[in-house]
Amino acid sequence: MSIACLCILVVVSNHDVQHLSNELVVLTARLVRVVRRNDVGVPAASTRVLSLLDELGPSTVGALAEADRCRQPTMTGLVKGLADKGWVDRSPHPDDARSTLVALSDAGRAQLAGVRERNAALVADRTEAAGLSPDDLATAVAVLRELVS
Repeated sequence: MSIACLCILVVVSNHDVQHLSNELVVLTARLVRVVRRNDVGVPAASTRVLSLLDELGPSTVGALAEADRCRQPTMTGLVKGLADKGWVDRSPHPDDARSTLVALSDAGRAQLAGVRERNAALVADRTEAAGLSPDDLATAVAVLRELVS
């Protein structure tokens, strides 16, 4: 039975939206923990910043902090660590001399690709082990995408 069918049966038989909503949050957090336990050699905070830069393109530290919902001093430390590893490049902001733009370096792009590849393999293995189809996975992704946008 596919996820879509299971979801319909659950919704039809259980009108407790609050319970289902809480269960979704708990299960999503568990999946994140499973992925984080999969040692990919890159701290989760670093992966988040690399992913943000991949999504947003060159950004200021302030914009990255806002997107990551952290404080600017926290993001400054993360960016410094990534720059020390050569995973990001910093350059003067062309429109604001007081500001710096942060961008993914080729090495950072390669690190992020490796993390994503290992995470995808882990989820694909778990999906297959659970007897779920690629369509089930696509449905789950579509639902989560709608919830976070």
